[in-house]
Amino acid sequence: MDFSPDPAQEELRALAAQVLDREDDPERLHRALAGTGVLGTAVPADAGGAGQGAVGAALVLREAAARAAPAPLLPALALGTLPVALCGTAAQRAALAPVAEGRALTTAPAVAGDPAGPLGVSARREGPGLRLDGAAAGLPHADRADTLLLPVRTADGPAAVLVPADVPGLTLAPQHTGAHVPAFRAGLDGVRVAEAALLGGDTTGAAARTLHHCALTGLAATAAGALRAALDLTTAHVRTRHQFGRPLAELQAVTLRVADIWIALRALDAALLAGAWRLDRGADTTGAGDTDDTGAVLESAALLVTEDALDALHAAQHLHGGLGVDTSYPLHRHFATAAWAAAALGGPEARLDALGALVCGAA
Repeated sequence: MDFSPDPAQEELRALAAQVLDREDDPERLHRALAGTGVLGTAVPADAGGAGQGAVGAALVLREAAARAAPAPLLPALALGTLPVALCGTAAQRAALAPVAEGRALTTAPAVAGDPAGPLGVSARREGPGLRLDGAAAGLPHADRADTLLLPVRTADGPAAVLVPADVPGLTLAPQHTGAHVPAFRAGLDGVRVAEAALLGGDTTGAAARTLHHCALTGLAATAAGALRAALDLTTAHVRTRHQFGRPLAELQAVTLRVADIWIALRALDAALLAGAWRLDRGADTTGAGDTDDTGAVLESAALLVTEDALDALHAAQHLHGGLGVDTSYPLHRHFATAAWAAAALGGPEARLDALGALVCGAA
C-alpha cells in the first residue's frame, strides 16, 4: 500500500518545512506557524483550520522533530487539538479556532492513559457538573496551555475531560524529561467543571480511546522526525569522516549499519502513517470490534519507537564515535527526544502488553 502524502498533504509538509527552516527564534516561529496556517493543521475547517487531521499532524510533527523546533507543536497538533477535532462536540470543535490563530493551546498527557487501564483522575457527578480528583503526569507545555485534556474514570466508564488551566484546585509541577520538551504533572483537588466539559459528551470509552490513539500518533511522529534527522547526520558523517585513509562510507560494516537505521525509519513511517490514516477514517470510535485495527497499528508504531527506532539511534551514536555523545552536537538532542518518547510510551514491555490486550479482546 502506498502511504505517500497526497498533493494537499505534501504541500502542507513542504510549507511546514519552509517555515521551520526559516525561523529559529521561538516567538517569531510561533507567529510564522500561526500566520501560515500550520498551527491549524488539525483544527477542523469549520473552525478556521486546515482540517488535515491525524495524517497532516503526523507530517508536520515529523518535520518539527527533525529540526528540534522550539515550538509546542506536539500538543497544538496531536495531544490536545486532534482528539477534540476527531470526536468533540460542535461547541468543543468551534472552540479550537484560537488554536489555529496561535492564541490558545490545549495539551494532554503523553501518553494519555490507556482506557482499559488504571486512570489517575476520577470524575464524579456533583451538583450540575463534575468533580475531578487525582493526578495526571507528562503534560507537555502545560505551563503555556489554556486547557488540559485529561483521561478520567467515571462511574459509567473511561472518558476525557477538558479542564481550564486557571480552574481552582488545579496545580502544575514541572517534571524532568531529559529532552528539550518541558512536561508537567497536574494535580486536581476538588476541581469542578461543567458536564459539557466531557469530550464528545462520551463516557463509553470511545473518546478516551481516541485521546490515547492521538497520543500514540504524536509520539510516534516525534520519534520518526528525530530518527530521520539522526539518519541524515549519520550519512553525512560517514561520507566525510576518514579512517585509515578511507571514508567510513566505504566500509561494508558501516554501510550495513546505516542501512539498518534507514530500515527502522521506513518501518516506523509506514506504521505511523497507516495508523494516522485509520484514525482519520474514524474507525476507532465506531466500536466495530475486530474490524477496527486502528489501535493495533498505532500500538505497533509505538512498539517500533521503543525498540527498533531506539536501537537505530544507538547505532547512529556508535557510528559517530566520540562525537555521538557530545551534548553540543545535534545528534544528542535528537537521541534525547526519541528516548523521551520511548519512555513516555512505557518501553517495549508496556506496548507489547497493550498489543496483547488488543489481540485478546478481538479473539
